[in-house]
This record gives sequence, structure tokens and C-alpha cells, in this order.
Amino acid sequence: MTQKFRTVISIALGLLISVSFTTQAQTPPRFLTLAPPEGFPIIPILEGWIRHEDGSRELVFGYINRNEEAVDVPVGENNYIEPAEFNGMQPGHFEAGARGPQIFSVTLPADRADEDVWWYIRSGSNNEVLKVPGRARDNAYEIDFVRPRPQGALSPLVGVGESGAQATGRMAVITDYPGTVRVGQEVEVAVNASDVSVRDTSDPRFSEPLDLGVHWAKHQGPGDITFSRHPDTPVQENPFQEGDPRRSRWQGDNPARGSIEAGNGVAKVMATFSEPGQYMIRTLVENWSAPDSSQGDQCCSTNVYQRFNVQ
Repeated sequence: MTQKFRTVISIALGLLISVSFTTQAQTPPRFLTLAPPEGFPIIPILEGWIRHEDGSRELVFGYINRNEEAVDVPVGENNYIEPAEFNGMQPGHFEAGARGPQIFSVTLPADRADEDVWWYIRSGSNNEVLKVPGRARDNAYEIDFVRPRPQGALSPLVGVGESGAQATGRMAVITDYPGTVRVGQEVEVAVNASDVSVRDTSDPRFSEPLDLGVHWAKHQGPGDITFSRHPDTPVQENPFQEGDPRRSRWQGDNPARGSIEAGNGVAKVMATFSEPGQYMIRTLVENWSAPDSSQGDQCCSTNVYQRFNVQ
């Protein structure tokens, strides 16, 4: 082997060792460990978009919270939407270990239907910013739940209170609670709803009207909201029969979950606020018990929102 060749080999080995040590220094070793129960960032999600007859486009957003505890990221510098004119209705509270679908939406007028709307959230132990674009240009993301499902399921009509005007959609009703609420005071929160789905009653699955599910949740606010059973609401029982594997997975009675029998009526819950400030409660009403409706396929549910001034 010539001296020149030995020199080339030595240089090559030196570079290889140098790169190896540099790579190890820049990339710390990763060990196979269980994921921590907290410290994960909140992940903003674009669920899809809806085409309206007037040419406007509605962008539907949700989130993923992998933490075992609920996380609050108030609307502001760590939780905002651009353009700023669409900022304000995103959630500031994220349920523990939840995939929160269809939480809110932003509607673009027809002459701005091609614009992007960005949702930014800074959270997690690394304080990282995650963002998602809302855009209505890809047909693969179009949501068509405004049309009846194969067995006739449609999103229910929902109103705030026992007799408030009903509407349907991701942002069906946004209203204020009348008067001021005190910290620690129990307040009645009610919605009225009706299932407008048209089903084949000769099908044994639809021989009786289906119940609507009702879900109350904190949407925004500086403190905690505790939901408790309304005196008119019966205690929930396990809906699954003995021998059904789903029976053991039932999570038990939850005051923040209710139902409206036969798809038409009123559901109520009591809410208590821990601190003064401005709060918002989101109520989701769904007919996911229908075979052609589920949380996973963007059908069929309606959101209503109520603001509370707590002193």
C-alpha cells in the first residue's frame, strides 16, 4: 500500500469518527419508556369544511388532548386565530384525554372562500406552538352532513333554554345568560332539541324514535365549572345488557352527559363556577345512537354556546 493511499484512508477514517461523535452529541439517546401522563401539547385539528348554498365556506375545527388532565389555554397570545377578525370562539379548555371533534367553526364569506384561516396554540412542557390551516380547497376534506345520511340521519335542531329558537350546525346558537351569576351559585343550564331525521319506521331499528345525547362542557373561562345533576334528571344506568362486552367499558353516571328521550324535548344540568370572570358553556346535542351517525364521521351533531358573567 502506497504512502499516498494510506494518507487517504486515514483522513476518511478521521472524518467518519468525527461525524459519528458529532451526531451523538447532537442527538441524545432515546429510551423505550412509557409516555408521561402530562406535558403533551394541545393539537389543533381541521375537521373539514362545509359548502353552503350562498357560496360561503365553513371551516370546522377540533383538537386532541393526550394529557390525563384537562388543560386550559385561554384565548389570547397562546391561543389565537388569524386573520384576527375570526379570533375569539375557539375553546380555551381542553378535556382530559380527549379527541374533541367539531368544537367550533369559522365561516368565510363567498368572496373570501379561498382564504386560509390559521389556529395557533402554544402549550405543553416544551411550550411549543402548533398550528393548523383551515382551508376549503381540497374536496377530500369536504363535509356533507348537511345532507341526510343513508338511513336519514340529520343534525338535530337545538335552542338555548326550554323554549329558545332552534337552529342546527357547528355554531347554531351563541347567546348570553340573562343576569349575573355569583361564584359558588348553582345555575340551571337547559337546551331544547328535536331530531328532524326522517327514517323508515318499518325498519325494526327505527320502530321507536331514537334518543338524543346531550354533552355539556366548559368552553372558556378563568376557573372551573362543576356540572351536577338537575333535580328533574334521572340517574343514568348502564345501557348495555349482561354479557355485552361494552357493559364493562361503560364509564358510569356523568352529570355532564344527558339525553332527550325520543329525540324531542328539554335537557337540563346545574353548573357552578369557581372564580369570577367571563365563561362560556358549550352544549353538544347528537344522535350518534343512529347506525348512520357517529362522532367519527362528522355527523350528526349541533353545538350551542352560552356566555356567563360570574361575579
